[in-house]
Amino acid sequence: MNSEQIRKSFLEFFEKKGHKIIPSSSLIPDDPSVLLTTAGMQQFKPYFVGKADPMKDFGNKNVASIQKSFRTSDIDNVGDESHLTFFEMLGNFSFGDYFKEGTIRYAHEFITKEMKLTIDYVSVFKGDNQIPADDDSEKIWKSLGIGNIKKMGREDNFWGPTGNEGPCGPTTEIYVNGVEIWNLVFNEYYKHLDGRFEKVKNPGVDTGMGLERLAMAVQKKKTIFETDLFKSFIDYLPKHLSDSIKRVIIDHARAIVFLTADGVLPSNKNAGYILRRIARRYIVKILGFSNEFYTLLDKIIDSYKSIYPNLNRNKIFVVFKEELSNFEKTLAIGSRELDKLDIIDTSSAFKIFQSYGLPYEAIKDLSGEKAKNLTRESFDKEFEKHQELSRAGAEKKFGGHGLILNTGELRAANEEELKKVTRLHTATHLLHWALREVLGKDVKQMGSDIASERTRFDFSFSRKLTEEEKKKIEILINQKIKEGHSVNFIELPKEEAEKTGALHFFKEKYPDKVKVYYMGKSIENAFSKEFCGGPHVEKLSEIGEFKILKEEAVGVGTRRVRADVFK
Repeated sequence: MNSEQIRKSFLEFFEKKGHKIIPSSSLIPDDPSVLLTTAGMQQFKPYFVGKADPMKDFGNKNVASIQKSFRTSDIDNVGDESHLTFFEMLGNFSFGDYFKEGTIRYAHEFITKEMKLTIDYVSVFKGDNQIPADDDSEKIWKSLGIGNIKKMGREDNFWGPTGNEGPCGPTTEIYVNGVEIWNLVFNEYYKHLDGRFEKVKNPGVDTGMGLERLAMAVQKKKTIFETDLFKSFIDYLPKHLSDSIKRVIIDHARAIVFLTADGVLPSNKNAGYILRRIARRYIVKILGFSNEFYTLLDKIIDSYKSIYPNLNRNKIFVVFKEELSNFEKTLAIGSRELDKLDIIDTSSAFKIFQSYGLPYEAIKDLSGEKAKNLTRESFDKEFEKHQELSRAGAEKKFGGHGLILNTGELRAANEEELKKVTRLHTATHLLHWALREVLGKDVKQMGSDIASERTRFDFSFSRKLTEEEKKKIEILINQKIKEGHSVNFIELPKEEAEKTGALHFFKEKYPDKVKVYYMGKSIENAFSKEFCGGPHVEKLSEIGEFKILKEEAVGVGTRRVRADVFK
């Protein structure tokens, strides 16, 4: 089967099983909690939480779709054998109708009979101290003749809400040729703000199967790039290019086409920054062998036009042409500066970025062997150092004399201020935890600055927080303060401290022994734990009420929260 036949077979199968076929939604989601549409269930979230009625909108409680999806977390990994930014997700969904029995039987029938594949093994949730093992799924798989069943933990086989509350539940995953191709999610719980899991009256089903992986299995290929989804594009590119470069070019070309068609425009923030980053790397890669940027984009549009009719060639080319024009001057000047250098280390790369606006990816790609030791990690660390120096300069400019505490992060002029700063510093640990609970685990601390009048906390995130998100963060923090958990620390060798899962995002050169401050009954069960050396309260109840004063942008992909605590 080619990819078009696989799509057709999937939709016809579920239509025969009584599902309403729903068209793909845009890559720009209605959901403000995500930057781009990352999965097939995105457009159906209102139906899972009871905010919309599937019978009213679809005339059916069961639907199926093939959804355009985009994941920004994989950008730096594109070029290997499996990672993509843009992909298509096949899924079937039930809003309170069939559950585990129906879902597993549908999946088994489609994989083994329609696709004529052999299931190597499946995985199920093994249970933990909060959620019992998914014995039902295990029994159903065994009744279908699947004996190889692996029991896995929450990280592998439990889908949790994107933020800190919402529908969630155990998953069962199907593996073919050693590759996970289909994830079946059973939303039978609701996670509350206080962390409680409650059984829901009408559990829902959400499944997702990547078309690219399914095509690889059906077409008996070793990588997704050998399937018909990519082969014609691979064949178009010069044979002397490495596989890695070909994959980056094709992935980024597909991303440019689909993001632009759905209305994303290149910019320095949010989804626009993702498109700009991808478009500019595509330009740099193509320049390595040609200045013909449009032919591959044209081929991709032709290949997908019958499936996605909104791929407007003129619109895509106009947007790309303007971005190319904007980038050419930066590229020319930056390239000349790179040519003058024998070695591109972190310092020189950051200087070129700062002076000429040439991004990390372009510097790395254009410099070749000269930049072999330049890494994303070292570049980001240099950026953080620059931020710290800027902050120190501002402190010097505006004073800071007579301080009894000045760590660079915390400042206090007297004993009274020291008490306040200690409360604020402990609250900052809670803020870090709550941000990751509400916005996702990709959030990373980018810096903090604490004085007696407020705490300032910088973190990685690509968009403005909604009022609802800010309220959830405050509720979570104040709830933990009210519960009055103790704050403890344990001193461990650095390697052992890392194994505890404690956060340490500053990438500092830590000493051989570090202190890990944690909140909760023990280091193993702590909800917050971080490498830290600063002063903390003994119990969270000492902090007082936490309040967000302001939330703002401080650079591309970095946000800032200003907050205070009140007795």
